[in-house]
Amino acid sequence: MNATERMCALRAQIEAANTQYYVLDAPTLPDAEYDRLFRELQTLEAEYPDLVTADSPTQRVGAKAARGFSSVIHRVPMLSLANAFSNAEVIAFDRRLSEALAGARLADAEIEYVCEPKFDGLAVSILYRNGLLVQGATRGDGETGEDVTENLRTIRAIPLRLPLDNPPAELEVRGEVLMMRHDFERINQEALARGEKPFVNPRNAAAGSLRQLDSRVTAARRLSFFAYGVGVVQGTDLPETQAGQMAWLASLHFPLAHERRVVQGVDGLLDYFVWLGVQRASMPYDIDGAVYKVNAIAAQTVLGFVSRAPRFAIAHKYPAQEELTVVEGIDVQVGRTGVLTPVARLKPVFVGGVTVTNATLHNADEVAKKDVRVGDTVIVRRAGDVIPEVVGVLLERRPMRDLLEAISPAFVMPTQCPVCAASVLRIEGEVAVRCSNGLACPAQRKQAIRHFAQRRAMDIEGLGDKLIDQLVESAYVGTPADLYRLDVATLVRLDRIGEKSAENLIAAIAASRGRPLSRFLFALGIRHVGEETAKALARHFGSLDALLTASIEQMSAVVDVGSVVAASIAVFMVEPHNRAVIEALRGVWTDGEPQARKAGGLARKVFVLTGTLPNLSREEAKSLIEAAGGKVTGSVSKKTDFVVVGAEAGSKLSKAHELGLTVLDEHELKRMLEETG
Repeated sequence: MNATERMCALRAQIEAANTQYYVLDAPTLPDAEYDRLFRELQTLEAEYPDLVTADSPTQRVGAKAARGFSSVIHRVPMLSLANAFSNAEVIAFDRRLSEALAGARLADAEIEYVCEPKFDGLAVSILYRNGLLVQGATRGDGETGEDVTENLRTIRAIPLRLPLDNPPAELEVRGEVLMMRHDFERINQEALARGEKPFVNPRNAAAGSLRQLDSRVTAARRLSFFAYGVGVVQGTDLPETQAGQMAWLASLHFPLAHERRVVQGVDGLLDYFVWLGVQRASMPYDIDGAVYKVNAIAAQTVLGFVSRAPRFAIAHKYPAQEELTVVEGIDVQVGRTGVLTPVARLKPVFVGGVTVTNATLHNADEVAKKDVRVGDTVIVRRAGDVIPEVVGVLLERRPMRDLLEAISPAFVMPTQCPVCAASVLRIEGEVAVRCSNGLACPAQRKQAIRHFAQRRAMDIEGLGDKLIDQLVESAYVGTPADLYRLDVATLVRLDRIGEKSAENLIAAIAASRGRPLSRFLFALGIRHVGEETAKALARHFGSLDALLTASIEQMSAVVDVGSVVAASIAVFMVEPHNRAVIEALRGVWTDGEPQARKAGGLARKVFVLTGTLPNLSREEAKSLIEAAGGKVTGSVSKKTDFVVVGAEAGSKLSKAHELGLTVLDEHELKRMLEETG
């Protein structure tokens, strides 16, 4: 056996041992033998450096420190999940889905669901190209994450190469990076021995480890990984159920949660939640709930998405962590839309892995209902990343109850804005109290500009809260449009802003001039218009001019908009101040997206994409079809109008022929798009 053959054999043997140990939890190779094989491979690779491969187990140990993390744009957004905190919310979720699927004639007597633990870790995506791991990224904000490829390569549970003779051209596996409890205890003991501060909890430890610039540090932390889904895929057809896709990932040596189950109906969901709760204490890692997903991919496609979450899935959370503390004061904050929110200032208390000093009281009605007063001992709840809230008051601990009114009167919402002193108003049918002063209120100006500049909107890097405060308070910026009038000379007059920082900010503002229409609409801060609604409006109207001249009826016809949102947009657009800001922005902003095609002959036509197209990625083809008014689904059925095929089309092509559907290649698709453009 020559050196090349021996190195291949060693790599295969070591990776097989990694799979048995880290994925299947059934080690077959003694540690001493594993170490001997590993050292032999290292020796051979040192002797023959030209034969070192990217998927070699020796490449997991980490490399020299990187200078920083670059950004990765997720081609398929990594959406978050809606939460359910009670059985009633899960029952309502199942009912909504049953009604929606019944309308689409996809509902059985009971919906079949896949259930799995909700890991308390960090979501990541791992991209394989022709079977080789080429990129790994954090979830980030769902649209853009950080490139942590080298750190993910150190996790031995993640395959460096897919065990397939004919791997897909591209496969993006999504999952959770976390730290096992025993590894968490180990690194904290090591930290204490070095006189360092220990980590607060395994999630923080995993997050800190994954974002190390030196991947050798990450390798030493022994992170774990569990797959839970698929993102981008090209060159293969996936199974048509969630459970089937997970079984396929398991066959590729990706670790999956042992506790996953397929159940029927809402009773199955609730039974699983109870069962998983019993297992929770003995599991080797932390979870904070269960995740439920509709099993049939065709049903998932019909249900679609809302805002930043899929309709076909939900996270059922276990009761949040709660602690007792004392209310030291009640402040009123003014938000971006002018809503006044009472916030309890608390004696610091450690809840759910963080120190909490403030908790929302939501609105005046909630404060009155709970009768929260300064000096009260209250229950504070925090669940995951949810903003801490005051659950209730321990009346038996209320000090000097007989003298309460004199010492700590009941909270009353102010009749004037605490920031600008303008009158406040409450619209009939709403619980919110709002400042009447619009963007003339400094608080609303600051919040509006923060929203405009945020990453998911116009993405103006370097425009932080403190700088926004200075710009507004110095009267340099009153509306988002004023940002584009700033120059270096103006910025360097502000505290702690050097010339280089000023130049970088001006460059970031200039770069935002070409953001696409969808992000521009979201950045405006129109009530009820989130990211997904902004995208729907941009796709439908194609230009700002078309939207500005649209009627409420025309806006209501847009998918995911409806009459309430359309009315909110119309009210925003006719308000003189808002219209003036939009007109000012039109002078500095140019849509960075091509205008959408008119729907024409593709309106309401259903397409399925299968196989690898020669010149278009699947995402590019999907975007072109949707821009022309069509809809792309994941499975072939009688409702499908066209099946677009590329190389290695697979079973979807066969099913299209069985149903007598129209089959197109890439050239025919492009010609159809040109004819309907």
